[in-house]
Amino acid sequence: MAYTDELFRSYWLEYASYYIKERAIPHIDDGLKPVQRRILHALHRIDDGKYHKVANVVGQTMQFHPHGDQSIYGALVTLANKDLLIERQGNFGNIHTGDAAAAARYIECRLTPLAREVVFNKETTPYTESYDGRNQEPLVLPAKIPVLLAHGADGIAVGMATKILPHNLAELWQAQICHLRGKEFALAPDFPTGGVADISAYRDGNGKVLVRARLEVVDTNRIVIREVPFGTTTEQLIDSIETAAREKKIAVKKIEDYTSEEVEVEILLPDDVLAEGVIDTLYAFTDCEVSIAPNLVVINSKNMPEVLGATAVLKHNTDRLVTLLRLELEIEREHQNDRLHARTLEQIFIENRIYKVIENKKSASDITSALYKGMGPFTAELLREITDDDIENLLKIPIRRISLYDINRAKKEMREIQRRIEAIEKSLADMTKVAIAFLKKLHKQHGADYPRRTELQSFERTEKREVAKRNLLFRFDKKTGYVGHTITSGTVLCEISPYDRVLLIRADGSYSVVEAPDKLFAGRDMLYCGIVDSEQIFNIIYTDPFQYTYIKRCAIGKYILGRPYQLVPDHCHVEGFTTDPNGQIHLSYVPKPRLRKLEDSFAIADYPIRNERAGGIRLSSKELADCSVVDIGE
Repeated sequence: MAYTDELFRSYWLEYASYYIKERAIPHIDDGLKPVQRRILHALHRIDDGKYHKVANVVGQTMQFHPHGDQSIYGALVTLANKDLLIERQGNFGNIHTGDAAAAARYIECRLTPLAREVVFNKETTPYTESYDGRNQEPLVLPAKIPVLLAHGADGIAVGMATKILPHNLAELWQAQICHLRGKEFALAPDFPTGGVADISAYRDGNGKVLVRARLEVVDTNRIVIREVPFGTTTEQLIDSIETAAREKKIAVKKIEDYTSEEVEVEILLPDDVLAEGVIDTLYAFTDCEVSIAPNLVVINSKNMPEVLGATAVLKHNTDRLVTLLRLELEIEREHQNDRLHARTLEQIFIENRIYKVIENKKSASDITSALYKGMGPFTAELLREITDDDIENLLKIPIRRISLYDINRAKKEMREIQRRIEAIEKSLADMTKVAIAFLKKLHKQHGADYPRRTELQSFERTEKREVAKRNLLFRFDKKTGYVGHTITSGTVLCEISPYDRVLLIRADGSYSVVEAPDKLFAGRDMLYCGIVDSEQIFNIIYTDPFQYTYIKRCAIGKYILGRPYQLVPDHCHVEGFTTDPNGQIHLSYVPKPRLRKLEDSFAIADYPIRNERAGGIRLSSKELADCSVVDIGE
């Protein structure tokens, strides 16, 4: 059994780890899941500037991806619809309506100019073997833009999930510049479907965002939906409106969907219903308002899952941009030094006629030795030691090039190489300046292609109980002890909606808050029953086991639905109750020797309002015979 448990634990951990790292969660460095990275790598390999059939791209990607063509096709369509790294041609579906893309053989794609510019560099890409060992695939791509935050991501793995909201790329570039300059910045999601969003609870990517459709009142009884909330489609939105209409939450005469490239859903209301009065109802009862809960989980640079904030991700991407730019400059400097070394060798070889030392040599080794010896006096002029490769390159120089060698042109080329090396050294000394210039260039060239689509506003979530019609009669039947809006006997207490919360205060001082019940046994002795109102003040008179009399004034604030609470301490008895703040309390006492005053009156308004958990204020220490409360009103 122990062996079986260990085997299960080992296999399960391996499976969970693989699923998290290799399928569901994106990497912080390039913002991609493995299948997305493999698609882009395959596209880059076959990129010739022309469109490629998606079926061909899928086939190319299968060299690196072991999970079948359908997963590749679906991931490619999703990636292309983000309008950042892949250009589309043909029917890739519609993110507004939820329509599916055409078959892979009918649609085409290619890399965007931005992707070619900032995502690929073979010299700075770490590679690993593909699943079958026949090819090399990138571990991460050297992306110089914050792909993760620009794209957003969804993924469900074993024991964890990620939901990263998309952001505006132009704004991300501006935020990166702020970070490089040591300034504060704030990030806000921007959805491809537009809409209106409240991000007050965004919490840097791990809180909550409220998103609303953009509604336009075009007539007294006609509303047009121009943009849908992120994560919904026009089909889902229409279904939610029709459901609300069937449940009589909203009156709708007809719904027409004219959506194509842009959203246009027309809602026609009955003649006696005004459009302005229906807006809040649409937000409350339909998908015209949705709440999105992001959860920013990524695979970090240590190849482990981690929960981060959007700010931390952007800072990491910016620091990595500086690292990549530095690495590219260092590689270029190495190439330039190699060029300068080669040109210097060539110059010495030709100008000093060293090639003559090999005229009488008959073996390859003699030729090599002669050239090493001939170049010996000039080693001080070189950047590094001469290698066999250098000798081989000198031997490959054709006679025509030697005869036509232009000393001045060669020296000019060498001076240009030296100037470039000096410029690289200067850039390496101030990489922050280089990174800022790079980001400004990107923003100037491509910023206009990424306008903000989602409008940011501040608004509260539209609660259903705030807009629902209170047309249900809420009754209390003292004979049976039942309350609810489906019982037909008893006293009508108020009119409620199915979404109201009802406060029940019983004669023993206990209370609870429940959702508006159809039928609920509450007990035959009720002090109060009505819709919860945090402003309502309750006044309770009670006695304790020592016969002291107290008054307690409070409102019912925080509560948990269905949980019982006590307004009075244990073993105390409620003597009187009222909601009238101007009422009078009359106390009568049990006659006793030397007790001269047998009655007292108190004005309720003379006593302070306290928390519902607080104790009462003592009114009298005399043994109570009777208590009466007189409501006076305003």
